[in-house]
Amino acid sequence: MATINKNNEKERIMKQEKTTYIIIGGTSGIGEAVAKHFDNGNNIVHVASRKVGLDISDEKAVHCYFESIGPFDHLVVTAGSYAPVGKVTDVAIDDAKKAFETKFWGTINVAKHAARYMTPNGSITLTTGMLSRKVVANTYTKTAINAALEAVTKVLAKELSPIRVNAVSPGLTMTTAYNNMDETAREAMYENAKRNLPAGKVGEASDIAMAYVMAITNQYMTGSIIDVDGGALVN
Repeated sequence: MATINKNNEKERIMKQEKTTYIIIGGTSGIGEAVAKHFDNGNNIVHVASRKVGLDISDEKAVHCYFESIGPFDHLVVTAGSYAPVGKVTDVAIDDAKKAFETKFWGTINVAKHAARYMTPNGSITLTTGMLSRKVVANTYTKTAINAALEAVTKVLAKELSPIRVNAVSPGLTMTTAYNNMDETAREAMYENAKRNLPAGKVGEASDIAMAYVMAITNQYMTGSIIDVDGGALVN
């Protein structure tokens, strides 16, 4: 019995010495790239998404999820990128509200309940998008969601201090999010971006993931919006 207790205590101490990450939206795309970066023997990485049963628009489910994990260090939220496209006169309000429920209010649910379990030296990194500050017709829903999240990022950085809160704002990125597009149209979109972006390439999930790594590891960074868009905002 004494040997078992010693083993349990050793396991508990080893877990305490590891850094724990939670990646919401970590089963695909950018979130998956972030999770893979930190998934090594020195860390504990939890990934969650709608695909594995967590609907972040359901506050009760979010509360139960963080309660089941307990104390942890760093949170990344990349979930909820869909929003209807079209003019304000054409988009159904219910569709726009649904997009807000997932990405905006879902992110708020996550931040609210995660903060209760985070270590003081932890960090929260949210995800917005370049449309928050680049004017593109027919994108008012996504523009509004991303702009709202960028404003909230700065408020949370003050409210949750010393926990650091930042956001990454990606540009066009080659992920499975575009798999439902016609292949010819998708490739044309990528090629057009490659020709016109100052960076001369289309972003990949691994490119964007490095911005999250910086936000997590730079202890002097909080309340920041990190643009990783190939130069789209200056184009």
